[in-house]
Amino acid sequence: MLDAIARTLKLSAVEHAYNLSLAGYSAPPSLSEQCPQGPPAHVQRLLDALGGFPAFALAPDWTVAAWNEAYTAVYRDLSKVPAPDRNLLWLIFTDPYLREMMPDWEYMSRRCLARFRAEAGPRLGQPSFSRLVTRLLDASEAFRAGWESHDIEWIAVRRRIFHHPVAGELHLEQHCLAPVEHPHLRLVIYTPVLTTDTLERLRRLCVGPAGRRNASADPGPSLSE
Repeated sequence: MLDAIARTLKLSAVEHAYNLSLAGYSAPPSLSEQCPQGPPAHVQRLLDALGGFPAFALAPDWTVAAWNEAYTAVYRDLSKVPAPDRNLLWLIFTDPYLREMMPDWEYMSRRCLARFRAEAGPRLGQPSFSRLVTRLLDASEAFRAGWESHDIEWIAVRRRIFHHPVAGELHLEQHCLAPVEHPHLRLVIYTPVLTTDTLERLRRLCVGPAGRRNASADPGPSLSE
């Protein structure tokens, strides 16, 4: 009935969501949530403005929708990764290079999966989510075990360690933010732990030949092959 009233009165999405909340209902997912597209230009500008701090934007199904040059230097140029594989959960469970960079991979992969389930719960019937889960169930034994555990968890700001093959050990704090006008997006930003030499390691990595090689290197065959 409330949806019908909203259609009749031609309420905006914000007005519709507000009326639903007054009645104790959650707002329906917006079209941008159901069909994630590339992020707005100002989100990419924000990522770029972070300079030497690795950062990327996630769509609701954890597709990596945007990233900056520092993230490319630390990991790889995702524009050279096939679009179906350009998903954080897929990369965590199928990319051996990323797994080697994460000394706590078994623990963190489980936690990331628990957070994905918590965020994706009401959307799991949508095609992009069901396709991703089906692919991962076929591709990763670790994912199958984690998915069957039904764990749900939120990950707060936390310290992360990555073993980079060139820069060495990177101690970073992981922050997860949502733009007010695009709450379906998640901005993941890594800042260096200032009691370590990570800031200087990131500077050398982003401006040195290793960073440039990473930015232009071909990641090889599709991760799904």
